[in-house]
Amino acid sequence: AVTPTPYDAPTAKAMSQQMELPREEVERMMFFEATRTQSEAEHRADPRNAQVLTRWGGALLELAHFKQGQEATEMIQEAVSKFEAALRINPQKHDALWCLGNALTSQGFLFTDREEAMEYFEQAKSCFQRALNEEPNNEQYKKALGMTDKAPDLHAELQRQLAEQQAQQDAQQRAQGGGAGKEDAGEDFWYDVGGWVAFAGIALS
Repeated sequence: AVTPTPYDAPTAKAMSQQMELPREEVERMMFFEATRTQSEAEHRADPRNAQVLTRWGGALLELAHFKQGQEATEMIQEAVSKFEAALRINPQKHDALWCLGNALTSQGFLFTDREEAMEYFEQAKSCFQRALNEEPNNEQYKKALGMTDKAPDLHAELQRQLAEQQAQQDAQQRAQGGGAGKEDAGEDFWYDVGGWVAFAGIALS
């Protein structure tokens, strides 16, 4: 595969100052943006390449962590569609199964309702198990499978924190004579969710 276009260091520094993000985070974002662009071009040339689709979905999933609200949700769903397309080509592709499990887990955390979230967590668990069946000695897959058992409790904790944050913002708004700050709390929720799953192991070659 072609190596993604490297980020430009001066550009990364300028973006870091503008976006108020650590420079290494901006460089990471630029890397995955380049990976997404490259994968999209490679897919046009070779639509049946499951690895390209997996890499494309992985880049989208990483980039979703830099987004908020509906934009983040839509980017995760787009990543899911890429992983599912890869698996239609190669149902035994274990890295695509692992990536899909991560994406489904992230989607589950976006639901406030526990039952809705659990549906996604169960689907994610199935993906991780299938990935492990294909590669039984993969420690990353074993860890991911184990983490799904912790997802419901973490979901409950995140919901508790979100409710507390919302109550604080509402109290501040009332003290200032304004309306409730519901939108801000919803945007911050994605930052809490985004830290749960690490996607550094996604194949980029």
